[in-house]
Amino acid sequence: MAIFSVYVVNKAGGLIYQLDHYAPRSDTEKTFSFPLDLVLRPRDERVVVAFGQRDGIRVGHAVLAINGAEVNGRLTADGKDVLEFLADPANYPVSIRFGRHRLSSNEKLMLASMFHS
Repeated sequence: MAIFSVYVVNKAGGLIYQLDHYAPRSDTEKTFSFPLDLVLRPRDERVVVAFGQRDGIRVGHAVLAINGAEVNGRLTADGKDVLEFLADPANYPVSIRFGRHRLSSNEKLMLASMFHS
């Protein structure tokens, strides 16, 4: 049995301490040409794969980086929208890194509050 996360919750249901302890994620990076053969959709302030699986990229994986620059939610490092960037044929070929996204602080609080009830 392995322990992946530790949550310490007080009597009122507030999160006091949280620790993630798990193996690093396996990310997949691939270079694509236009048009992109994966269907990407915005979900929970992230851009995720909605349809199409190939080469280790699965439905539910989020876009983590484009051309080596980290993606912050739905925006690239220079502030452009990810979906608009990928819709422009002038930006291709493009290297995209996919993987499972990490939980945000707010998502960790919601998860911890579920244990309280």
